[in-house]
Amino acid sequence: MASPRANLGPAAAARNRAALLAAARAVFSELGPHAPLNAVARAAGVGQGSLYRHFPDRQALVLALFEEQVAALEERAADPTADLADLLGLVTRHAIDSVVIIDIASATPDAPPDPRLMELRGRVSAVLGSRLPAAVATGDAPPGATVDDALLAVELVATALTRRPAGERATYAARAWQLLGFRVTSAPPRG
Repeated sequence: MASPRANLGPAAAARNRAALLAAARAVFSELGPHAPLNAVARAAGVGQGSLYRHFPDRQALVLALFEEQVAALEERAADPTADLADLLGLVTRHAIDSVVIIDIASATPDAPPDPRLMELRGRVSAVLGSRLPAAVATGDAPPGATVDDALLAVELVATALTRRPAGERATYAARAWQLLGFRVTSAPPRG
């Protein structure tokens, strides 16, 4: 008789969650927005029960991936030398790397906005808003641009990238930002 696996407690929970998020990025990139969630669990090396304990549905998993990106943006903004161009560069890198996730998050345009998504949007707004006045003053953002304008520009660029082949996304994003009147620093690809 096989011995039961020991419950490793909170350490295993944190490790499983991180593995699930990494697996979700890979599985969604490879199989698209309708990838079965059991493929995510399998790729993470955990059971479906663990997946659903951490993420009760597909939307919760996608929101967790976005939350990671927002946390990385906030971490970058903690550096006082980071300007709006640097922050928009990181947002663009996330969009380039996460086009399938963008598709999943925007798949139900007629549904009321998810409050969790709105909270993440608010955090992005605060970060971009902290650098926008300086960017307008230096000409790195259009004259009179507001935080809502910057968020709309992010949404336009991110949505447009979902329709481009992977090899064209960085160039396409740079051109889009130029047309929108924002200077954006290139962020390195995810390591």
